[in-house]
Parts: sequence; structure tokens; C-alpha cells
Amino acid sequence: MKRSVLLAGNWKMNFGPKETAQFIETLSKEFGKKTSPSTMRLYVPYLDLQTALATAKELQLPIQMGAQNIHFEKSGAFTGEISASMLKEIGITQALVGHSERRQYFGETNETAMKRAASALEQGLEVLACIGETLNERNQNQTEAVLRSQLTPFLENATCAAALGERLHIAYEPVWAIGTGVTATPEQAETAHAFIRSLLEQKLGAIAQKTKILYGGSVTPANFASLLNCPNIDGGLVGGASLKPDSWLQLWNLAQAN
Repeated sequence: MKRSVLLAGNWKMNFGPKETAQFIETLSKEFGKKTSPSTMRLYVPYLDLQTALATAKELQLPIQMGAQNIHFEKSGAFTGEISASMLKEIGITQALVGHSERRQYFGETNETAMKRAASALEQGLEVLACIGETLNERNQNQTEAVLRSQLTPFLENATCAAALGERLHIAYEPVWAIGTGVTATPEQAETAHAFIRSLLEQKLGAIAQKTKILYGGSVTPANFASLLNCPNIDGGLVGGASLKPDSWLQLWNLAQAN
């Protein structure tokens, strides 16, 4: 089954509102108003969301904007957190959950990542959930066990399971390839993506073929085309290359050509 390509950029803790507006204005000079079955999405810092939305709307650029994290409670005493209703109020309908940096530095677990996704989905957002193994886990041949343990909470939650193939997508990001300049080979990436899709199929049947699974980990214009040629890779979650308009546009052109 042919799935449309999703090109998603994760800006992490980079750019303020001024740089955000400049980035989108630079994009507009080359991007124009072209449409494509591919989708472009940027996960930007909370502070940049309104600027990103307003600038893209003003320039008529079909770019979706998303938050890099979201809390699972609707409101309450959770200092420093952002709820789905807050995001929706300013027009944001996308959220990223479970990124490895959230797991590594901020105590995210498989369970809390699932709770964030379920809450966001229940409140009408679309979610991209991240999973992936560390280098030590890969070297110990634990990749499949880790992916299974990280994905299982989503499959066992009724809200998440019902949204797969529609509003819940998966990003496979081997931790050892994030920001290191080392990319999984197309063969390594495809093997992991095929395994993830097999887990989806075991639980959900045909819906597995509708679910987008993105690859993330040092994605660049030099390797993106070969990754997209893999049958189970449906796009990319891009870090560093999403911060440079020229490389981002190159990636977009490759997505459209696929």
C-alpha cells in the first residue's frame, strides 16, 4: 500500500520568534504555493508556535505546526507544562511525544509517552510518537525487544490503537543516530520499520498498512532518497537539517518526488 510522505522537522531548543519568522519567509521565496500529496510539518518551541502559524498563514504556505511535547492532564498544578486545550486555542493541532531526549533528560517513560498521546488524541490532536533503541541496546541485540516494549503501551491503549492509521503515527529514531551524523543504513532502517509494522499488524490487522512510520536520525538530503525507497519508510523526522532553509527545501523536493 502506497502511503503519502510526511516530512517533519523537530527544531528542538533552537530559534526564537524572530528567527522563526525569518526562516518561514526564506522558505516562501522558493516554496511558493505548490501543493503535493506529501505533508510538511514543523515541531517548533512553544514560544515560536504563534509566530510560525501567523507567518505561514500570511505567506499562504501549507505547513503544519506542532508542539514538541504535551502534558496528559487537561489543567492543574503542573508548572512549566502545556495542555492540549492551550495548544488548540492558538490553532495547533499537532504534537510530538516520547522523543528520546525527553526520555533521556526529563524522565519520560513508555507509560507517560502513551498517556500524553492518548490525552492529545482524545482532545482532537494528531500525534507523532517516537521510539528507538540506544547503541548499547543495539549492540546487545535488543533492538526488537526495546521497540516492542516502547510500542506495546500504545497498542494496548484503546484510544491510541483506534487512532493508528489516521491521527497517530510512529517515528523510529535509533538514539545512536540522533545528532551524531551517523545514519542507520537503509537496510537497518527498513528492518526496524518492517518489524514495527509487523507488531502493528499482529494487533491491528490491515490498519498497519495505513500507519505512517517515519525514520529519524541524522536525515539529510544526501540519504533521504535512499531511505524513502524502502517500502516501510513513509517520511522523516528531521533535526539539524530542518534548521537550514536550503537543506529543508531539498528534503521537501525529495519527498514530493517520491
